[in-house]
Amino acid sequence: MIDWDLRKFRILRELHRQGTVTAAAQALSLTPSAVSQSLAALARQIGSPVVEPQGRRVRLTEAAHLLLRHGDEIFAELERAEAELAAYTAGDTGLIRVGSFATGVPALVTPAVVRLRAEHPGLRVQVREAEAAEVYDLLDRGEIDLGLSLAPAGAPTGPTARRRFTRSTLLADPLDLALPAGHPLAAAGGDAGPPLRLAQLADEPWIFGAAGPWREITLTACATAGFSPEPAHTASDWTAILALVAAGLGVALVPRLVDTAPHRPAVAVRPLPADRPTRQVVAAVRRGSHTAPRLRLLLDALNEAAGQGD
Repeated sequence: MIDWDLRKFRILRELHRQGTVTAAAQALSLTPSAVSQSLAALARQIGSPVVEPQGRRVRLTEAAHLLLRHGDEIFAELERAEAELAAYTAGDTGLIRVGSFATGVPALVTPAVVRLRAEHPGLRVQVREAEAAEVYDLLDRGEIDLGLSLAPAGAPTGPTARRRFTRSTLLADPLDLALPAGHPLAAAGGDAGPPLRLAQLADEPWIFGAAGPWREITLTACATAGFSPEPAHTASDWTAILALVAAGLGVALVPRLVDTAPHRPAVAVRPLPADRPTRQVVAAVRRGSHTAPRLRLLLDALNEAAGQGD
């Protein structure tokens, strides 16, 4: 029987994630030579190469991909073992590291932490702001224990959504339409007239992110309304997005969790009751760790904070 070394598995996984030996070495705080030596040792152990040349780079062999498939299961089992040990030895004490997108921090994470401090003073929570897409990388590297991210309405959650993570939906955050105050539709959707529809903005210049979940959310909402938005400007920070709207440079979808008050009256924010676009706010953990008591306590507190926000 092969004497498996989990360190070699981790190096192989990091090479798969990063794409190059140099990048994998940097991510693991190793030298490229150490990474190459570990991969060569792994190849000798299994009797088959795990990498092969591809120009100036290397690519994983079929044997490596087979190992990675089993490696995901192995690491999930180890997470479950750690969760059970935590239940036995730690109870409701210790440190939880949380990563969250910016608007999730004041709306969800902060109330949850305040509750935990009051009910479980032995628990410490360390908060790290991160881009919605970045939290999965942070989870994968073990730098956080739970991450708050975003997904388009209707996107799958659970252990099959991303192989190494278990996700659960905290809330469906409604999306409103942000218009320049002088826009012809800025007064639409009042008591006297029909509700504003997203399709009425199909020919407008749009402002949304260049990549990541927020771009997917905007494109999905517009596609559901029957059109593809024309990206006039790209921004990921809400202050920047709303400043562009206020200047009359385009329109944008804005989540209800975002505080738009500082940008009014230059920006008109209108609900879309007929279309009802939303984004999902999801909590993600490494697969196998969701039963850890500290994470369960935090998830319960986050769910309570999400319910209070409805």
